Amino acid sequence: MAGGGVEDTYGEDRATEDQLITPWSFSVASGYTLLRDPRHNKGLAFSEAERDAHYLRGLLPPSIVSQELQEKKLMHNLRNYTVPLQRYIAMMDLQERNERLFYKLLIDNVEELLPVVYTPTVGEACQKYGSIYRRPQGLYISLKDKGKILEVLKNWPERSIQVIVVTDGERILGLGDLGCQGMGIPVGKLSLYTALGGVRPSACLPITIDVGTNNESLLNDEFYIGLKQRRATGEEYHELLEEFMTAVKQNYGEKVLVQFEDFANHNAFDLLAKYSKSHLVFNDDIQTEIPINDCRKKVWLVDSRGLIVESRKESLQHFKQPFAHEHEPVKTLLEAVQSIKPTVLIGTSGVGKTFTQEVVEAMAAFNEKPVIFALSNPTSHSECTAEEAYTWTKGSAVFASGSPFDAVEYEGKTYVPGQSNNAYIFPGFGLGVVISGAIRVHDDMLLAASEALAEQVSEDNFARGLIFPPFTNIRKISAHIAAKVAAKAYELGLASRLPRPDDLVKYAESCMYTPAYRCYR
Repeated sequence: MAGGGVEDTYGEDRATEDQLITPWSFSVASGYTLLRDPRHNKGLAFSEAERDAHYLRGLLPPSIVSQELQEKKLMHNLRNYTVPLQRYIAMMDLQERNERLFYKLLIDNVEELLPVVYTPTVGEACQKYGSIYRRPQGLYISLKDKGKILEVLKNWPERSIQVIVVTDGERILGLGDLGCQGMGIPVGKLSLYTALGGVRPSACLPITIDVGTNNESLLNDEFYIGLKQRRATGEEYHELLEEFMTAVKQNYGEKVLVQFEDFANHNAFDLLAKYSKSHLVFNDDIQTEIPINDCRKKVWLVDSRGLIVESRKESLQHFKQPFAHEHEPVKTLLEAVQSIKPTVLIGTSGVGKTFTQEVVEAMAAFNEKPVIFALSNPTSHSECTAEEAYTWTKGSAVFASGSPFDAVEYEGKTYVPGQSNNAYIFPGFGLGVVISGAIRVHDDMLLAASEALAEQVSEDNFARGLIFPPFTNIRKISAHIAAKVAAKAYELGLASRLPRPDDLVKYAESCMYTPAYRCYR
């Protein structure tokens, strides 16, 4: 049975839920090997017939339990951990021994577990990745592999890869250069492609490109798992990336989606510009989704040296130059806010506590509903907290953050802060690209994804102060996003999966991965 136009070898999609599958590895998995295979292992949920057929007698206790009871026990255990990193490690251990149960937990408890497998906890996990590293969860490509990258890609056991998330670890969240230990981000992001967007886990490939690190503490850390050398730059760097991108297309074809993740700005813009015309690539950290000239006129930027203005243009990095407007030089964010009088204040610098009380109160002075987005991750790097935003604006702020904050009580009213997390967009976007067989990413497809998300916000959500729909509905939201993205790909002539399905929402839902255990022959 085909899902997303690709043969469903492992029985992962909803469309094949009722079919019997054979637990193939390189041969039929059975006995001890089956219990060590995370894709097919069901633990105590193997039936009597399955235990007989696959030589499991004696290898398991006699009790047979349901997947639901397994989930209940694991959630009880997770809630007993007091340290978030312990929960992260427990979830990674589960993913490595029972893949379907991992995704069932994540899908059924998304609001509780999303901060564990993604931001903010994933930031700490990356910082300590060398110490908590257990087994490979993705591919590591380093300068040592120059000239052999295609061979390295062939070492990955799966052949039908549909989505790759790749990082070079130079700008991990707001934490900076974590080198090879940035692998936690592609791993976490792809688990969300599956849990939230329904892309098959077997079709996902996390990759870290190790070109060294300029982080002194990592270079001096005996447990660091990457190359202990300074970062390669210039020709050496770009030659490695060129070989990588060429090998990806050669090994996986034209329609593998590559997401550039957490590259430093000086490389991120160049890589996107270079490969967007020849590969199916995007970067949700930097890509804009509205007509660029209209966008630039309405956006004022502040960097570490103050307001970006015309008189500074010659000294600016090239990607900042188009946003240099005519204005006298302004040194501080507070002065910039007082002068420009913006309606929306967005923080993405990775520098915590930038939105001071004076800045937020200035926003409230000339806006009835000041929009304040403190988007830097993890939580410790957020520009301000939800409580500060609501308190300093006397409850008038429309607030969202990159990492989650709890609801805030202010003068008898409960305010629910939004989480402006790209996890709302990229999983459904990726599914839409996969099911349409898109060969390129067009900005209009990203805009379609954003519009589809906005359509899912109800009046009831708005009344509760939510500017995004609850994550509890994320699979439904992702199906609608995927359908809109696919529709735009067909409209632009970029889709290769023909004929076009009549009902794209239903088709997207049928192609979504489902974590329910399958019955084995």
